[in-house]
Amino acid sequence: QVQLVESGGGLVQAGGSLRLSCVASGRTISRYLLGWFRQAPGKEREFVAAMGWIDGSTFYGDSVKGRFTIARDNAKNTVYLQMNNLNPEDTAVYYCAAGAWSGSITTLKTIRPYDYWGRGTQVTVSS
Repeated sequence: QVQLVESGGGLVQAGGSLRLSCVASGRTISRYLLGWFRQAPGKEREFVAAMGWIDGSTFYGDSVKGRFTIARDNAKNTVYLQMNNLNPEDTAVYYCAAGAWSGSITTLKTIRPYDYWGRGTQVTVSS
């Protein structure tokens, strides 16, 4: 089992930045697919970013590409999401997730490959 705990959320003005952290315990995450998703009120959970474990390949949702960066520190068993140039549409609860990856880029942008989820951290961007 892997337990995931997110932190770093908060209230920020449009144009600002936040860095989310997700600390894993129970198992090392060095060989897991790691992802970030978000969910705004009344909306479905949306893919934000993911990172594979073999070569560190990164993948991003279209709405955050160029603004957000996912990174992992295997020594700290932690995955990060650096969010820059935030706008009110980024307001949501952000979840980190870990799972096994079959290699399909389409699949990793869905919730299917992720077996473990954190409880989320709220990010609110004011205009």
